[in-house]
Amino acid sequence: MGNGKIEILGQYIARGKGALVNLDIAKLHTRTKIEVPIIIERGRKDGPTLLITGGIHGNEVNGIEIVRQLVAKKYNRPQYGMVICIPVVNVFGFLNQKRQFPDGRDLNRVFPGSPRGSLASRFAHHIIEEIAPLTDYCIDYHTGGDSRFNASQIRIDGEDSDNLALAKVFQPPFIIRSARKEKSYRETMHRLNKKILLFEGGKSLHIDKEVTNTGVVGALRVMQHLGMRNYDQEIDNLASNDSEPVILHKTQWMRAKYSGMFHPLINLGKKVKKGQILGNISDPFGYFERQVKAPHAGYLICINEAPIVNQGDAIFHISKE
Repeated sequence: MGNGKIEILGQYIARGKGALVNLDIAKLHTRTKIEVPIIIERGRKDGPTLLITGGIHGNEVNGIEIVRQLVAKKYNRPQYGMVICIPVVNVFGFLNQKRQFPDGRDLNRVFPGSPRGSLASRFAHHIIEEIAPLTDYCIDYHTGGDSRFNASQIRIDGEDSDNLALAKVFQPPFIIRSARKEKSYRETMHRLNKKILLFEGGKSLHIDKEVTNTGVVGALRVMQHLGMRNYDQEIDNLASNDSEPVILHKTQWMRAKYSGMFHPLINLGKKVKKGQILGNISDPFGYFERQVKAPHAGYLICINEAPIVNQGDAIFHISKE
């Protein structure tokens, strides 16, 4: 980070100072202006810049809660470098409790965006053009979609050894080597040579205390590792798990063979054996019931918590090691 003041969206940030700026690029059909708050804290001494984001999908509120806690507890105030927090990237979706932008597009599939594209694409363009160039590292918080509850995990590209080392610092229960999705925020930041950790935990429209705690402690570990501030006391007070992350290279979804009422019988994050009963699917009348068995040994990293499933619905996500 260079000397002197840094300009973000027209606001100058001096050493040891913070600011709240608003990204204002669009209006609703009612002409109501929608502003996306960006919270900036700069240390008194130079160092790396960390961008922390939540709510790229507007209904993934657990990620928003993690970033909120980092700000509310003043963990985002470094001694070295700068921390930029965007608790709710997709304010449009958050207002409506929907995953998508008002134009129906998934914001996480339109990066790096275009100044003349759809509403979501234009918004992505401003994030990449005005915020991304200032950053060195990123943590992006997500949850499982719909009723699918994800075990806390960091997803990284399989060939990126630097990101793997940073994911181990975060110390989630699971690290999953997964390919980057085309036009996603993660892929775009990678192409810009930014180190990015994608966190997944919990499910949409739900806040889970354990998932939130894992996400907060992970961020503190990363900031301390980057030399931004000492968080030893905070980590000691908050951390509930000091075990090494389990690294998974291949995973697969198990899909319902029948429609009916779904009853999971196994806890999330557990290692299961081949043929172990994971749950059952039944009709509502008591005449039909079928067991769901593990096709192979592996860790359960996601469980569909919907009480009713249709044939073909994803119900368990299991590793293949």
